[in-house]
Amino acid sequence: MTAELVRGQNHPLAQTRLEIRVSVGTPVVVGATLGDEHGTVRGAERVCHPGAPTLPGLEVSQQAAADHRMAVDLEALDDEVHRVSVLLALPANQGPSRFAAVAAPFVAVTGLDGTEIAGYTITGLGVESAVVALELYRRQGAWKIRAVGQGYAGGLAEMLADQGLPEARQLAAAIQDAIAVGASRSVAAPLPRTGDDARVRTSAPGPAGGPAPVDGQQPLAPPQSAAGGAIDYAHPRRQSTAPPPPPPAAPPAAPGEPARPVAGDATGWSMDERLYNQVWGMFEDLARTIAAYRSAVDFADSRMEQELDRALSDPRGRIGSAGDQAREEARTKREQLVERAREALDRDLAQLTAESEVVEPALPPAYARWDSPVWHAYRAPMELPMALRIGDLHLPEQPELRIPMLVRLPLERGLWIDSGRTGFEEAAFMDPDRIKGLAMDTAVAVAARLLAVYPAHEFAVHVIDPAGSAAVRLAPLTRAGVLAAPPAAGAAGVSEVLARLTQRVDLVQMAVRGGAGADALPPGVDTAEQLLIVNDFPHGFDDRALNQLRYLADEGPSVGVHLLMVADREEASEYGPVLQPLWRSLLRLTPVPDDHLADPWVGHAWTYEPPLEPPASRILEQVLGQVGAAREAGPR
Repeated sequence: MTAELVRGQNHPLAQTRLEIRVSVGTPVVVGATLGDEHGTVRGAERVCHPGAPTLPGLEVSQQAAADHRMAVDLEALDDEVHRVSVLLALPANQGPSRFAAVAAPFVAVTGLDGTEIAGYTITGLGVESAVVALELYRRQGAWKIRAVGQGYAGGLAEMLADQGLPEARQLAAAIQDAIAVGASRSVAAPLPRTGDDARVRTSAPGPAGGPAPVDGQQPLAPPQSAAGGAIDYAHPRRQSTAPPPPPPAAPPAAPGEPARPVAGDATGWSMDERLYNQVWGMFEDLARTIAAYRSAVDFADSRMEQELDRALSDPRGRIGSAGDQAREEARTKREQLVERAREALDRDLAQLTAESEVVEPALPPAYARWDSPVWHAYRAPMELPMALRIGDLHLPEQPELRIPMLVRLPLERGLWIDSGRTGFEEAAFMDPDRIKGLAMDTAVAVAARLLAVYPAHEFAVHVIDPAGSAAVRLAPLTRAGVLAAPPAAGAAGVSEVLARLTQRVDLVQMAVRGGAGADALPPGVDTAEQLLIVNDFPHGFDDRALNQLRYLADEGPSVGVHLLMVADREEASEYGPVLQPLWRSLLRLTPVPDDHLADPWVGHAWTYEPPLEPPASRILEQVLGQVGAAREAGPR
């Protein structure tokens, strides 16, 4: 029976190999400290955190997430370790700043087989941004759990200092840096569903407090909440006056068989939203299914090791038939456990594969691959979809099952196509020019998809190509006439484009803060969403241009200016840490398959595949031709 602990209560531990599960509902950081008999942490090497995720007997996630699983092996700890404190902290500048603004954290201690030993809901937190959730401590040779729930308004630095760590402030800063790196590689989870009265995004106010722009006009910026807090990204044209129609009914299944999947059976106020939520549900289901399988295999391996240790602890059993029989029995049990886990995995994968085979053909252009027939009937849309597919994701256990990687629109952060050869295996032995070419092809494909899903004249694309090296790769965009201006070349061209977009950000920000609408902007300011493609960075950039680029990366998305960088980080290494915030603010994508992205639930390393046009296909050119024709025909 699970022990439900309250603050200060303890509970004995009969097992030494454990899993600590944390659920908060918003991304948090999980770590652990190793203390002596007085609870003192002697140095930074005794702290397990995202920047140093493994220590003997401990392993934590490398990123902030709403759910965590932390592995603990008490027998593997050093003899001088008498206390393991489990820490939770809110990431700096990445959401709520105090625990009072989030759901009460729940921490559970389980065995490797998933059996829950004890649980603790941490209540009563207020301004604290870090908390010691619970501790595992050794008393007279036996291990116990104690529910702690001690919060710290001063965050990680105060909490680590309270445990006696001399370099607490420096380590806290290093942990926050590691969290930022983890956030830059994590796919953002979809926003939680809101109540009916908060489901419609209000347009920006009209001039002089007059009426808001009519439906069909884009607001200057995503609106803020009434309290000036988080941005409400609810779809601007979603209606809340009537309940949504029921989702499609699944066809009847044969007795004893799982329900047959149907496209659009998730919740939502439109088929667009239902398919979006269904894709995210498949993403989460696959992440948790693989996590359960991997956990079961780890448990089987751990059990085999324990049985071998017990069998071989007696010197008389190390040789002869008894020892051989013990080893064989341990391996057989391990194989049986793994086989049962694989059967469950195969059953879940078969269901997800069947769902994918139904959902994929039903996806609209914004969510579909380039090889989908839906693109052959493409026409410029009248409304903006909820999201855009910018690639596929898959895991090694089932590489054929690809999950669409959907990002919300308008883009909430810029994109970086990595054109370097370091950091991912497939590119390590490729020709550098080929990598750069594939990176620009990926950028063109992403830009084409963005142009295709926005209504005509509501999305503008600018290009900075200082040396003109991408002219051939940019040909699909230039031939279709969908660029706002010819690609800017040379230092003067770089300066002119950056100055114009920086001025637009400043003007729109001032208008939004003053409650003014588009009519209050000076003539010539384009209120459409803007995308800036930057090739060969940092070539052609001086210090002023570099600062302007960083400004656009930080301030641009909130007012409709977005970056699409094609760059090799190594080529910009001379700037040192100055560019760290820029790289972290962008979502890194690769021009070849690479497992650098993480899901927001478990933290698996997912292989990303770019949205490149199929070989010998001309669909991208055809779609851009339709976009160009719609721009020529339609009024501004």
